[in-house]
Amino acid sequence: MKLTWFGNTAFRIHAGGKILVIDAQGAVGVDHKELCSGADVLLQTSAPVDVISGSSWKPMPRQRLLDADGALREVVVAKLGQGAFVFDSEDEPPLLLLSESVPELGKWADKAVVLIAGGDLAGLADTLTDAAAPRLIALAGGDEEIGAAFEILRSKLDGTGVVALEHGLAVEA
Repeated sequence: MKLTWFGNTAFRIHAGGKILVIDAQGAVGVDHKELCSGADVLLQTSAPVDVISGSSWKPMPRQRLLDADGALREVVVAKLGQGAFVFDSEDEPPLLLLSESVPELGKWADKAVVLIAGGDLAGLADTLTDAAAPRLIALAGGDEEIGAAFEILRSKLDGTGVVALEHGLAVEA
């Protein structure tokens, strides 16, 4: 999985052989057409998406090679609550985007990669680590916001990786 942050809640994500672009209109310093080129999924977080329960949702099981027929599955996109989305793609951990709140989460969240973007990185990270111990937390924000989040997370990480995303630079997760 490759994550690239373009400001605000704008991301380009390569996962499971697919390209997802989130909130392209909010991207800073990049051509909108270039950002969206080749995308398999374009998502505006303000667009209507199926709302599901994060406590009962489960990632899709891996396809058997006999059933795959050489085609990759479509990426599943669902909303878990206000500013909370989950993306599920073939052969990748679930990807959780948090920008406003942390919904109820199931055991699957312990295997997830979590992107935290938006206003209150520290508060979202604090609430998240009270609810789950994800595989990786990726913080997308300014230096002060990231510093505050690291201060809160310092004593709360138990095997969870944390990375600060740099505008326009890709990170392998």
